Amino acid sequence: ANLTGLQEALKELEKESENLKQVDEELKKKEKKTPWNIDTISKPGFAKTVINKRPSRPTDENLTEEEKEIRMKKFMKEHEKELKHYAMLRKYDDSRAYLKAHNYLVSEDTANCLVIWCINWEMEQKHDLMQHVAHQIICMQYILELAKQLECDPRACLDMFFTKIQVAEPEYRASFEEELRQFKERIVRRAGEKLEEAVKEVEEEERQKRLGPGGLDPIEVFESLPDELRKCFESQNIALLQETVAKMNE
Repeated sequence: ANLTGLQEALKELEKESENLKQVDEELKKKEKKTPWNIDTISKPGFAKTVINKRPSRPTDENLTEEEKEIRMKKFMKEHEKELKHYAMLRKYDDSRAYLKAHNYLVSEDTANCLVIWCINWEMEQKHDLMQHVAHQIICMQYILELAKQLECDPRACLDMFFTKIQVAEPEYRASFEEELRQFKERIVRRAGEKLEEAVKEVEEEERQKRLGPGGLDPIEVFESLPDELRKCFESQNIALLQETVAKMNE
């Protein structure tokens, strides 16, 4: 009886082992088919182990603003040609292919470099160029934001973003276009501010050159004179000037 019981228990264990193997195989198949997009991460049953297999997202949280700026300038100098090539692309498929071939461009430094160029082009009245490159910047920012949400390397999000934007639902497309519109407005506003700052700097330089003895600005002194005296200086009439001064001293 004991032998019979052991045999039955062994059969049950073998059967359970076979069931576990089947479940494991099903989980592996499901894991391979799981789509990589922001929607799946919020759905029940999404395997966290899938995300963990993604390359970890690089972080620069320990860098100071000065260190980030130094890194960006170095990045711009080393990859200026590739940055300009990406900036000029117009088709999503071309952008995807180029970024895959030059995946070091998938970074915050690329976005920051292009922002600087956009502001400069807007200041130079190159509006169409600014607007085109602004689109490429927003694409990069969407990729970086997607990587933050999924906690993975941005380079792993290229296919996900470009597939989603090309078959985008109206709501997603509208959100993208609105973000792009607001970004271009910020570029125009910042370019205007920088132009004002540049004009003020030039005016201050000119004022410094005009300063006479005691640090007085001849133009400021002239504009502060009474109208009668200003007319004398404008006409360069010495006799009228002497007469006007005499009257003012009475």
